[in-house]
Amino acid sequence: MAAPSPLMTLVTRRPRVRAPLAVLCLIAFVFANACGRSKPIENTAAAKDSATSPHRIVSLIPATTEMLFAMHAGDRLVAVSNYDTYPPEVARLPRVGGLLDPYVEPLLALKPDLVIVYGTQDELKTRLASVGIPMFLYTHRELRDITETMRQLGDRIGIRDAADVAARNVEQQLDAIKAKVAGQPRPRSLLVFGREAGTLRHVEASGGYGFLHDLLELAGGSDVLGDIHQAKVDMSTEMILARQPEVLIELHYGDEVRLDRLDTERAVWNALPSLPAVKHNRIHLLVGNEFVVPGPRVVQAAERLAKALHPGAW
Repeated sequence: MAAPSPLMTLVTRRPRVRAPLAVLCLIAFVFANACGRSKPIENTAAAKDSATSPHRIVSLIPATTEMLFAMHAGDRLVAVSNYDTYPPEVARLPRVGGLLDPYVEPLLALKPDLVIVYGTQDELKTRLASVGIPMFLYTHRELRDITETMRQLGDRIGIRDAADVAARNVEQQLDAIKAKVAGQPRPRSLLVFGREAGTLRHVEASGGYGFLHDLLELAGGSDVLGDIHQAKVDMSTEMILARQPEVLIELHYGDEVRLDRLDTERAVWNALPSLPAVKHNRIHLLVGNEFVVPGPRVVQAAERLAKALHPGAW
């Protein structure tokens, strides 16, 4: 496993415009970039027998929680992470921590027959293995990994067909969005997911690797950082000016920024009047957790990006 990402320091570092949910989900995503694809840790043959399939599942990953509900298996969940917010049904479930702070004893007390864990949670994996609790190891890198993970998870819990239907639904909707913007000019675009509130300091943007980059390209943008093979790029104002984005999309998550502050945050970019995106008033601030949770709601994220990039196509 790769060394901790610089995103880890966000938990204790400077104030951010990003909410705790976004911090933890982005940390998990960057960690996962160094890993292989999602996979169960044991042979899935037993999962084909519904009588032996897991029915007391703990999910420590918001993305897999949403996947389970999309394949109509949400009723098998007995607990979720502290950072799960969707669908609304998760509000009734116990919380057992997350990537950095799993509540091990309360989790064990639930007597799960499957725990979905991040591939980086080595201590938790060791503890679960010591008491014989099966695990599904989650890692994620690119957009295509989302539906691959859905199918693998469905196969692991014995509902392969339902998982395939849910995955194909996501793929077909993404293909429809891609087709809708096909043939449109592809503006040079910058996708920002973090900076200090009220300033252009510590700007963090999506590089040319990962599901956010893939979404931007699918939605009809040309990523100005596409040549940098990283999920996160720290950008100075000089670098932003050098890249000359024609469209700038800034992502905000959950309730981290009140809607009445969006205009104030958008105006911060006026400090760079020579930027094409500023000149032509193509600065878009989009609010929603679908941009940070790589699950079935990537369809919503892709559509919102496409509408920002190509409003005339809708």
